[in-house]
Amino acid sequence: MSTLEIIAALLGLANVALVVRRSVWNYPFGIAMVSLYAVVFYEAQLYSDALLQIFFLVLNVYGWVSWRRVQQRDTVPVRWMGFRGNAVVIAVTAVLWFLWSSVMHRFTDAAAPYVDGAVACLSVAGQILMVRRFVENWIYWIVVNMLAIGLFWWRDLPVTSALYTVFLGLAFAGLFQWRRAAAVAA
Repeated sequence: MSTLEIIAALLGLANVALVVRRSVWNYPFGIAMVSLYAVVFYEAQLYSDALLQIFFLVLNVYGWVSWRRVQQRDTVPVRWMGFRGNAVVIAVTAVLWFLWSSVMHRFTDAAAPYVDGAVACLSVAGQILMVRRFVENWIYWIVVNMLAIGLFWWRDLPVTSALYTVFLGLAFAGLFQWRRAAAVAA
């Protein structure tokens, strides 16, 4: 456990709590969090997660701009993606997970290339769906959080493991709140 990990975790709590509330102000906290977690994960030899933070940095900047455009009072509208969209995202994510994890396994000393790769690829899908304001993003985050809790505990990142336990609860809260907001908008 490091000071950097603790600060990143606190920023992450603020970030996800604001996402649950559909607040555009989640993005500054997200940008700071992913910047710190890139270092934390690299030091823990979780290279997929370290590289993922760079991707998240770009998506956080894009999301901040995108959400500001559609912001209504203090929140943004959300919607469902639908069956066909879900099928495409699941298929693409599965293929990318297999390919990415295989590369990490073969060419790096990654500690857990397949689980870390699953966390990374599902996180990419969840983040893209969140930025696009699809309710289904929370289902991806629930799966990510369940995998990440054990992975981060195993890699001696107890604060991050605890954070993802809280994220799991927030993901369920987000799913319920975003479902309700989508139903009201429909």
